[in-house]
Amino acid sequence: MSDDELTALALAAEPDPELGDDAVPIGTADPSDDPELLPSWYMPAPSGDAGRQSRWRRRVAIGVVTSILLINAAGLCVTYGPVTFG
Repeated sequence: MSDDELTALALAAEPDPELGDDAVPIGTADPSDDPELLPSWYMPAPSGDAGRQSRWRRRVAIGVVTSILLINAAGLCVTYGPVTFG
């Protein structure tokens, strides 16, 4: 579809569509009450070993951030790649 076709569809759409009787505001919705509020392709369930993976990822992220802070605290600059005096 071209941008012109998408623009025409958007302008032709009803600004305030009719909502169903079972519609709930997404901000107040509790996924534990109704897990099918969002389709699975939009927000898939986490994998079973996500806790183990997130721990090492968190450690790597903390290590990278800490090393950048220490380099900057030492008066060096790593903003643009190689370490330089800044």
